[in-house]
Amino acid sequence: MSIPLIILDRDGVINEDSDDYIKGPQEWHAIAGSLQAIAAMNRAGITVTVATNQSGIARGYYDEATLHEIHEKMQRELTALGGHIDHIVHCPHGPDDDCDCRKPEPGLLQQIQKIYDIPFEQCLLVGDSLRDIQAAEAVGCPSALVKTGKGLKTLAKGNLPNHIPVFEDLAHVAEELLS
Repeated sequence: MSIPLIILDRDGVINEDSDDYIKGPQEWHAIAGSLQAIAAMNRAGITVTVATNQSGIARGYYDEATLHEIHEKMQRELTALGGHIDHIVHCPHGPDDDCDCRKPEPGLLQQIQKIYDIPFEQCLLVGDSLRDIQAAEAVGCPSALVKTGKGLKTLAKGNLPNHIPVFEDLAHVAEELLS
């Protein structure tokens, strides 16, 4: 599979997720192999983007500046491995804010598409929850689920569409893409 652009969810795909939210850089910890996977995709010429719900902002757990610090830490750790995230979009809204950007709504993906002008059919979204997959499905973007983060819980609920490939983690997605 050759794709020019990949869209990653952040929490549970790139870094360890927490039901208590990732409230600062000190709480952000990469999932083993995820940063190496991103660096490998970068080397292969794949544009790597992130689309992440960050309702912790609306809930008052952290602010935009702290989110920026978290993303700076992620980029620093990636840079040390020869990798980078090309673009990050986030939804700062809560679940009851009725926005068009909070996944499963497709607004974040549409923001990325406006920047890169690559048809969704040529992209891949990787997430760990049904809402990630639903956002991709809403715009006709192929998607994959990882078992990290909320992935195993998502699988256990049994409501994932049958055509969605499932991988152990982001490293296995990269391995498949680059083989």
